[in-house]
Amino acid sequence: MLWSLIKIVLFVAAVAALALGAGYLLESEGGVQVTVMGSEFTFSPIQSVLAVIALVAAVWLMLKLLSLLLATWRFLNGDETALSRYFDRNRERKGFDALSEGMMALASGEGRVAMAKAAKADKYLNKPALTNLLTAQAAEMAGDRRKAEETYKKLVANDATRFVGVRGILKQKLADGDTETALQLAERAFAIKPKHEETQDVLLRLQAQKEDWSGARQTLSAKLKHGSLPRDVHKRRDAVLALSQAKDILAEDSSIDLQEKAIEANKLSPDLIPAAVMAAESYISKGKPRLATRLLKKAWETSPHPDLAAAFASIAPDETPPQRIKRFVALTRLNMHHAETRMLLAELHIANEDFPEARRALGDLVETNPTARSVTLLAAIERGEGADDAVVRGWLAKALTVSRGPQWICDNCQHIHSEWASICENCDSFDTLAWKTPPTSEVAMPGGVQMLPLIVGALEESGSEPTNEAPEGEVIQDAEILPPEADNSQDQLKEAEKQA
Repeated sequence: MLWSLIKIVLFVAAVAALALGAGYLLESEGGVQVTVMGSEFTFSPIQSVLAVIALVAAVWLMLKLLSLLLATWRFLNGDETALSRYFDRNRERKGFDALSEGMMALASGEGRVAMAKAAKADKYLNKPALTNLLTAQAAEMAGDRRKAEETYKKLVANDATRFVGVRGILKQKLADGDTETALQLAERAFAIKPKHEETQDVLLRLQAQKEDWSGARQTLSAKLKHGSLPRDVHKRRDAVLALSQAKDILAEDSSIDLQEKAIEANKLSPDLIPAAVMAAESYISKGKPRLATRLLKKAWETSPHPDLAAAFASIAPDETPPQRIKRFVALTRLNMHHAETRMLLAELHIANEDFPEARRALGDLVETNPTARSVTLLAAIERGEGADDAVVRGWLAKALTVSRGPQWICDNCQHIHSEWASICENCDSFDTLAWKTPPTSEVAMPGGVQMLPLIVGALEESGSEPTNEAPEGEVIQDAEILPPEADNSQDQLKEAEKQA
């Protein structure tokens, strides 16, 4: 409404200006005198203005006629499209101007304006590959999903724009959460353009989510073939897919295939801890403990992990604690100063009821790098050495305020997982889980929690029953499953690992 009013005012102002100018010229004296071949022509001011306008119009008309004659001459000389290009030139200019304005509007975030300009360009141009693409993107920006989908379907019908149309619909299905249709569209887009890196990544992620490990490995090989993935990254991710495939075979209870896939995954990436554990278990089931030992030692040297220690213990499950300590020397002499190695030694000596040696193995780990596991181990050592319940409960209470230690954390969303998986359960990212310590929270802990070890000890010394925080300490004592003081069971190492 306001724009219409502005246009009316401008029109009236322009008419008034023309009328005022014409009146001024009519009232003016003098003029223009032109001499041509001895003849003199005198023009009044108004006649002079009209003559100039007529001259400009005549020049423009002559240029147009000359351009038409040139197009006709080209047509007569075999250029069949010369005349059609001449007559369509003005329409094309208007169409490309509208297309350019539409792209600028799209870049500026004006979806509705871009749609209007795309419709105008489509009116003047016979180039649906350009105008439909602009219309689809403008409709998405404007929130008109139905219009966008209709336009993408038009693009799919054209061989030249089929990939763009499929990719557009694929994005819509992903946004809607329709992974079944999205997977089919991703496969179709990949068949059209196998070198397109984004399509490769989307297809790989969807195949991994659907647990199509064979298809995912083929897509991964295609990424390597077309140069969109470094060879070392391909080797690691192929190992992850092989390991995931082995886990599926395990669920189907096909032991031979499981062993082959597990060993393949470990060979592809020896530093992949779950692959090393599964491969070791396959060697153990085959009666090849030496191969399992060598494999676990190599993995431990790269990255010590509790799962590796548990797999190493399962090689000889019936050994006594002293025998286990002796056999574990092959493992613990590697990475001796690593926190995991020190805690493993402490657990072994706790199981053997050698608490002074367990304390020496643990060293100053509780002071330099305290975690819930190391603090709990120290509580077990204090209990084994006959310390008061107040001391033991104080250490158990401290476990509430220290770090939980390394865990499987997604590098993409920082989500913590209880066990390794190829796909993050929170953000669906592929191969993003890493064994590391989560970042310490910046939020201050409640004062009551920080004082809990002192409160527990003070209440015990006074002989009164603990209240508020003390029952929580009791729960921790039960939940952490401290090692028994005199238990020579054959599975003490695994029990010690559960304590952490």
